[in-house]
Amino acid sequence: MLIDTDTASDDAVALLMALRTPGVGVEAITVVAGNVPVEQGVQNALFTVELAGAHTPVYAGRTRTTHFGHAVHGQDGMGDIGLPLTGREPAAGDAVDALEGAIRAAPGECTLVTLGPLTNVAALMERGVASLIRDVVIMGGTSDDVGNVAPKGEYNVWADTASAHAVFTSGARITMVGWDISRKYAVFTPPDWDELRSLGPLGAFSVDIQRTLIEFCRTTTKLDGFDLPDPIAMAVALDRRIATQTVRAAIEVDRETAQTVLNLDVEPLVDVVVDASRERFVALLRDALRS
Repeated sequence: MLIDTDTASDDAVALLMALRTPGVGVEAITVVAGNVPVEQGVQNALFTVELAGAHTPVYAGRTRTTHFGHAVHGQDGMGDIGLPLTGREPAAGDAVDALEGAIRAAPGECTLVTLGPLTNVAALMERGVASLIRDVVIMGGTSDDVGNVAPKGEYNVWADTASAHAVFTSGARITMVGWDISRKYAVFTPPDWDELRSLGPLGAFSVDIQRTLIEFCRTTTKLDGFDLPDPIAMAVALDRRIATQTVRAAIEVDRETAQTVLNLDVEPLVDVVVDASRERFVALLRDALRS
């Protein structure tokens, strides 16, 4: 597995899931500007890798957006709870080079999971590797035209619509897990927080870093608690049974609204998740976070 992330509070939980699920080898984590600037995202990823007891290399990637998610995830992206998120060094080299190298070294074997804007991934696709990737699981867009940063736009697409368009039309084998799936199946209410905390330090960490997200959900997305879009996308990548219904459609990105329009009549087709199993998702999450 390869993971491209704009590491903030929900990304960190998704990283823990991948790093702590038996049988999953995370070869590289690459960081893109999105929720936070690249430099902060790198620190957050390195901190999370340490917390998981892993040694996965983290590479700094590219910046296109300057519309960061501080209002959602805090200035440090991790809820501003005072974590030591400085001083760690990323792996030497460029994120896109690292992704390309891993894919070319094992053609047809790599799953790429994207958790942020698609800036790094669009640059990767320009290098002609789309057919060499086993599959790409994208947390981005929506299948029901309800957005979280614009009326019909989800943040990861909205932050870099040109790159989203390039990736969705690249011809790679893609599964899209939109924000609608998180809104329907990955909302955690206050009683759920207590249950996650009971799993141990990683469960408590996964709740604590949502501090500013909780307020954003209360005031803006009107959810009771917080939702975890990146973890449920990661769950689909880890266990395809979590996606209980998909639709095959081309994804057309509206550059003005960031809407992801499903078109059933043109190529290339994407598997769009429209229903998921909360039960399987939560079970996988608990297993990953349990001490």
